[in-house]
Amino acid sequence: MSGGLIVTGILVVLVLIIIAKSAVVIPQQKAYVVERLGKYHDTLQAGFHILLPFLDVVRYKHSLKEQAMDIEAQICITSDNVQVEIDGVLYLKVMDAKKASYGVNNFGFAITQLAQTTLRSEVGKIELDRTFEERTTINTSVVLELDKATAPWGVKVLRYELKNIRPPETILAAMEKQMRAEREKRATILESEGNRDAAINNAEGDKQSLIKESEGEKQRQINMAEGEAQAILRVAEATRSEEHTSELQSH
Repeated sequence: MSGGLIVTGILVVLVLIIIAKSAVVIPQQKAYVVERLGKYHDTLQAGFHILLPFLDVVRYKHSLKEQAMDIEAQICITSDNVQVEIDGVLYLKVMDAKKASYGVNNFGFAITQLAQTTLRSEVGKIELDRTFEERTTINTSVVLELDKATAPWGVKVLRYELKNIRPPETILAAMEKQMRAEREKRATILESEGNRDAAINNAEGDKQSLIKESEGEKQRQINMAEGEAQAILRVAEATRSEEHTSELQSH
């Protein structure tokens, strides 16, 4: 009787173990790829699932969250034959767990390699100066190319961001010298324009001063002439008045 209980207990334990191994709880934003007898069977989403013991196996587990991948620094050559070291970060998301499992051996490694080759190609189309100005254009071009290539892998490339662009030290020194020369040139131009404007303002002020002085002299002469004319008129009137008085007295 005790032997039967032992066997029963062992069977119960085995059943519980099998159930525990067959029951799968999948977290939110996860997807499990299940194979049955070595072949793809189903993609399980978040929740509680029961697998067939000894037949079903969870072969791949994927996160459905947006993922960020560092793209290691590499040497790119611009169209004007300057070597620059560039690194970046890539954002992607698994859209189809089945394709991500069977479409490529390691989609993360494949995408980072493809991102590096695409970046080298895009940087090779432009000159060094424009690599700093057209970061957004480069990012967009890389995303478009990667998105087309990764569609069969069930992965969506969302965006790519250049982090650092490092030209050689000699180029940086030359660029700094050029920027310093440009700043000095702008300062000289501004100073020259300031002197020119000051000279124009001074000349305009002198001109206005001469005009006002001339108008004042003209007005003074007019006033003097009018005063003299008035004096002459008064003398004439006084003379006529005296002559008239004399005539009256003689009569």
